[in-house]
Amino acid sequence: MKELCIAVLAALLAGCVTTETDQSGKGPDLKEAARINTQLGVDYMRKGELDLALEKLEKALKQDPDLAMAHSAVAFVYARKGDNERAEDHYKEALSLNDEDPFTLNNFGVFLCGQGKTEKADKYFMRAIKAKDYATPEAAWANAGVCARRVPDVDKAEADFREALKLNPQFPEALAQMAWLCLQKKDYLRARAFLQRFEAVGRPTAETLWIGAQTERKLGDMMAARSYERRLKTEFPDADQTYQLMKQAGGRQ
Repeated sequence: MKELCIAVLAALLAGCVTTETDQSGKGPDLKEAARINTQLGVDYMRKGELDLALEKLEKALKQDPDLAMAHSAVAFVYARKGDNERAEDHYKEALSLNDEDPFTLNNFGVFLCGQGKTEKADKYFMRAIKAKDYATPEAAWANAGVCARRVPDVDKAEADFREALKLNPQFPEALAQMAWLCLQKKDYLRARAFLQRFEAVGRPTAETLWIGAQTERKLGDMMAARSYERRLKTEFPDADQTYQLMKQAGGRQ
């Protein structure tokens, strides 16, 4: 989810010009320079170069302390670096400057959920969903579902994922999460169906391969189960799910 939000923010900034001189020619246009540095910072974020991203974003905030997008982006970087206090401060500052920005609302919800503040996080997800001009509200619905899953509140999680799929029936995150929920409910045929829908539109993760392996074992298709297991061990050798698989295999011997 995070990557999705960053990509959208980058698109919003894509219209920045590449000059730092104002229209009168008298000197640097600091607001435009701040937007450019925010764009550069977001680009570095997408590449995982957090130190360079932070450098550009802090420069942007010196040039324009009231640029909400820069506060939102730097908050994300601080959160990734484990500086949660600064991250929260910048999220709040971004929202004080623009309290209807859906990407900041969604990302702040993700941040709060990660801090265990699930009820508060859900309020921000709902605000994001209701925000004007939000092109991908299904992302906030899916994030709300993931957060509910952590409580755990399985019924709310399922309701949220279904809302996401109403808006976008091919949204990979919601499809994968529904497959997981069906597996937990021992509804293995529906788990398989949701997983097949996910595989048609999304890239495999350790969790989806684990879901596939468990589902096919329960349905008695051992060839399919072993295929998922081989892929899990090959593609995600260090994942927790791979460790669980090896432990499970040891128990079956």
